[in-house]
Order: sequence, then structure tokens, then C-alpha cells
Amino acid sequence: MSTDTSCPHRPPCPGCPRFGEIGIASAARDALDELARVHGLPEVSVISGKTAGFRLRARLAIRGRLGSPKLGLFELGTHRVVHIPHCSVQHPLINRVAGVVRRALVDARVTSYSDKAHLGLARYLQVVVERSSQTAQVVIVANSATPEPLAACLDLIRERLGSELHSLWFNANRERSNTILGPDFLNWCGPASVVEHFGGARVHYPPGAFGQNNLDVAQEIIEHVRAQIPEGARVAEFYAGVGAIGLSVLTRVCEIRMNEVGPQSLHGLELGLAQLDSENRAKISVIPGQAGAARLAASGAQVVIADPPRKGLDPQLTEYLSEHPPERLVYVSCGLESFLSDTARLTSRGELRLGGLTAFNLLPFTAHVETVARFERA
Repeated sequence: MSTDTSCPHRPPCPGCPRFGEIGIASAARDALDELARVHGLPEVSVISGKTAGFRLRARLAIRGRLGSPKLGLFELGTHRVVHIPHCSVQHPLINRVAGVVRRALVDARVTSYSDKAHLGLARYLQVVVERSSQTAQVVIVANSATPEPLAACLDLIRERLGSELHSLWFNANRERSNTILGPDFLNWCGPASVVEHFGGARVHYPPGAFGQNNLDVAQEIIEHVRAQIPEGARVAEFYAGVGAIGLSVLTRVCEIRMNEVGPQSLHGLELGLAQLDSENRAKISVIPGQAGAARLAASGAQVVIADPPRKGLDPQLTEYLSEHPPERLVYVSCGLESFLSDTARLTSRGELRLGGLTAFNLLPFTAHVETVARFERA
């Protein structure tokens, strides 16, 4: 494990508010240990990874003057960008891409977006590094309905990145809001998705699909979840995304129902399903829509997997699981506050009990903690 916690930017950008500290935030640790104590569990173990170069996915704001753009993260509570050209937690290729994009913006004389005036073209840069090829999926988000005003810039990026470029995309976002990505992506060049492998399965990430930025620790989480699933089990998975967990467990299960609401994630899941052999494809049914509306997918499942967004489980799903508990519920949480509330509701009827708790330091130096909990039918 790397222990290099040096940062070349002063002050450190708001993406790393606890930069230099090892392990998860003390408040998160205390909250999880107290939850474990209340439920009669041992002290919570924390799984960590490297602390330098681990971030394989980044979204950087583009702001500043013509000829002098800044690419980085917003200062807390503002639209002022902290320029981070040498970020030590990002994969070196992300820094390389950001530098190439900045130079291309300058040379093509592309204006940067202004939040106050709602003017300027270039709004955001998204970069995703594919581990197997060590190439970058690059998305330029622009305040433009079409890519034509950015055509010269996009061609420069393609030319200058060369073999380091996986694919290049244009995304239109003309809304006056803090939303980063618009709904539609135009492929300028390259493959349709970044491909990662979990449990032997090929998992596809189109540019608009959600993905973890620390894949080494994410892979530890997936392996931990896989170990909670008995051989031959019937499984329901909610908030399945592109299928990183669900596709990875196919060899262990006899059936899996996968629920997801995001169009881009559903597209990635469809790409993954298309590459399965007929035997494994027959094990899967996809149920699109909100998790609460799809809650009956849990009926008859021995194991339920839930990996909700930060707000936690849909209330209808929480109620259903507490009333009709599966033999096992594996809950992957990215929001500690919502997880604590959901745990109280899931166990309130006495039908489910908390049987295991593990923390993962997915985003070092931040207050974030990823938690995997195992609930058992009481």
C-alpha cells in the first residue's frame, strides 16, 4: 500500500478535505463501531487500498478566461475552480488528459463556461481510465447543442492523445444548473464503452453510466459481496447499475433479477448481457424502473443485494424488505447517514437482524466511507 500523501497544490483542493490522514474519518469510524456494539458485533474492520494514483474516474470543471482555462474542482460553496494539474490521487493519465485538453482549448480558442453569465462553451471534462488498456475515455461537456463549435478542439485532443485515447465524446448541457452531464452523448471516435472485469464477467461502462473511481477497492467490495451469496441461490439485485456486482455473481447463482433506473446504466448492462453465453444469459431478468416500484422482484429471492445512491433505499423497498425479509440482505452503502436510518427501519420489526459489517475506505482523505452490511432473517 502506498503511503505517499504529498500534495503539490496549496491549499489542497476540496476533493481531499482530510488530505494526509490515514484511514476513514474518525466520526464515521465511531458511528460504525457504535452500530456494531448495539447489534452485538465485533469492532468494524476497515479495508483500505493505495492512497496515490487510485482515482480512475474524474469530473473536472472548466472555468476561467479565454486562453487561460482552469480545470479542477470547485471551492466549497462557490463556482471558483481550484486548478489541479498534478493531482497525486488521480491516475497519471487523468492528469495527462487534463493537460492535453487544456492546451487544446487554448489553441482552438474555445471559451470556458461562466456560471453567472451562462455563457462560454467548455463546461466540464470527464475522464475514465480503462485498466486493461491504460487508455482514457474522454467526454467534453459543452454549453452547446452540437459539437461543431468544438470540432477543432476535439480533433486536437484526438491527435495529441493518440494511443492513450480510448474514445472521445461530446455531451451537450445547456441547462442553467449544477448538473454536470446532459442526457445525450455523441461519439467523436472510439469504442462505445470502457470494459472492466469483475468475477470473470465483462462489465461495460458507457460514458454516462455510474462507475466507482477507485476500482481496486471497488473490486474488494464486489468480492466481499460475492462471498455472502450461497451457491445456487436465487438473487434479486436493486440499483444494479451496469451490473458490476450482478454479473460477477452469475457463476454462483441459479437466477438473478436485476433492477436499475438509469438509462445509461441500463445501456451498459445491455452491452454486458449481449456478451454472455446462452446459459448465463438465461439466468438474468432485467426490471427497469425505480427500486420501490420494482420491490416485488425480491419475492422468492433467497438473497437480496442493494447498492443504493447516497440517499439510501427507496422507502417502499425498505418497508417491503422489513415485512417480507429474505434469508439474507447484502446492503452496500455509500451514504453513512442514510445507511444508519435504513438499518433502524429494516430491523424495527424484528424480522431482520444485522449480522455483519465491514467498512471500505473507497475515497481516502474524505469523510466518505463505503459500508457493506449483511442482514439475516431473524
